[in-house]
Parts: sequence; C-alpha cells; structure tokens
Amino acid sequence: MTSEKTLTARARKADKDPYAKSALGFIAPGVIAVAVLLYLPLLWTTFLSFTEYNGLGDPAWIGLANYAEMFDDPEFLGSVLNTLLWVLGTLLVPVGIGLGIALLTWRLPGGVWLRLPFLIPYALSGIGVGVIWSFILGGDGALDQALAAFGVADTPRWLVDAPLNTVVMILATAWQGVGVNALLFTIGLQSIPREPLEAARMDGANGLRLFRSILWPMLRPLTAVVVGLSIVASLKTFDIVQGMTKGGPGRESETLALTMYKETFVNSDYGLGSAIAVFLTIVTLAASILYLRQQLSAKHGV
Repeated sequence: MTSEKTLTARARKADKDPYAKSALGFIAPGVIAVAVLLYLPLLWTTFLSFTEYNGLGDPAWIGLANYAEMFDDPEFLGSVLNTLLWVLGTLLVPVGIGLGIALLTWRLPGGVWLRLPFLIPYALSGIGVGVIWSFILGGDGALDQALAAFGVADTPRWLVDAPLNTVVMILATAWQGVGVNALLFTIGLQSIPREPLEAARMDGANGLRLFRSILWPMLRPLTAVVVGLSIVASLKTFDIVQGMTKGGPGRESETLALTMYKETFVNSDYGLGSAIAVFLTIVTLAASILYLRQQLSAKHGV
C-alpha cells in the first residue's frame, strides 16, 4: 500500500510539473529516430529471414528453411571459421601491438610524435586500406617486386592462398587500427596515479614486474573497453575483405558480413541474407554480453 501511494503521489507530482511535457518533447525525437532507424529494420530483417524473397513481389513464408540451408552450406561454415580467425587475430595483433607501443613511448620525451605515424592510417576507410594493401600484396605487386630485387623469386600468393590471405588482411587491419589502440592505452597509462608507481619502484619493481603488478591491473578497465570494441568490430568485418579479395578465391576468405552482403545484394536472396544477418546479430550480442559479464564478475570477484 505504501509503495502504491508513493507511486501515485509521484505521478501527480509529475502531472503538475510544468517541465514534464517539455522534457517529453525533447526526448520524443530521439526515441522515434531509434525506433525507425534501429528497431523497425531489425524486426523487418527478422521477418524476412523466415521468408523466400528476391526483392520483388511479396515475401513467401517458409519458416526455418533459410536457417536450415544456412547451416547445411559448407561455405557458410567456412565464413564462420574465418570470422573466428578475425576475432582471434584482431585481439592478438592490433591490441597487443598497440599496448606495446603505448608502453614503449609512454614516458619517452617526444613520445607523442613517435605515436603519430601509427595514428595516420586510422583516418583511412577500410576500403582505402584494402586498395593500398592490394597494391602491395597483389600478384606482381610492390612486395613481390621488392623481394625480386633481392633475388627472392618464389613468393607466396599473398591474396590467393587460404588462410594466408586472411592472415595478411588481419595484418593490414592491424596497420590501420594499432595507432588508436596505442592512443587509448597511453591515455590509460597517463591516468594511473604516481603514488603506487613510485612505491613499486622503491620496492625494486621495474620492467616486466612493474607491468604485471601495477600497470596491467590498473589498465584492466580500459583493456576491457578496447578488447570489447575489437571483438564487435572483428565480428562485423566487411570492408577490408571486400576491398582486398572480395571473399576469394571462390569464397575461401569470406566473413559472415561479406556472406550476408553477397547473398542479399548479389544473389538477391533476401531471405537467406536476412537469416545470416540475424545469426550475426545474435552472435555479436552473445559475445558482447558474455564478455561484459565475465569482466564484471572478475571485477567483483564473483
């Protein structure tokens, strides 16, 4: 009874609040924009995933047939494996190298100028990075010509042989993204209080011991953000693969996002493309939720 009276009193107070309607007026455009641009497309895509639809006419309901076709397709399973390889690679390479650059340039005089060259590629789009590295790694490209000048004639087919093509694309992505990771880790290092660092140095902690005992634990919250963003971005990898190999040769380097694009806009199979989009959305949400729960459990010692 007490809670009901409290809620009633608050409701009456809100009705009398002269600013309540004004607040709703400010909130409404944002709510409408989110509903129109996010939730309605999501619901429409989910509906299409249960239909057969080529973009013309009316969708025909076929139930779970698209999902059954999706999981029976060995090429789709290859896209899943490639996407998992992207997740692992982007965690180990750009995040790891970014942390290393931040640690090496953190207290160096002029360290900001040493980090600047790594930040410049981040201004490029994924397609732009793909074009640059295709010029370098393509058949008889810049790298092959440079190796030939040193007498190395038998070079790998960088963008043809799988999984080598996926590995070099991950390295190209690292070239683009390592700078921003280094910048984020540098911000985290600069926010660490001096007192624990000075106390650790007085106790003789330096180098690896200082990093393991002081720096890494204090960087944990920022590391959680960087790793979380990297996981989500790698699960949605599309542009650089489209720019460098277009998923080839055949479909050997496709990721889930590229498979979704091809099925929808190249093959005009909107039902199957929507099913892949729903699957990718579920995987991304599940990975994000599990990762965040693990981080929160570790933080609170659960």
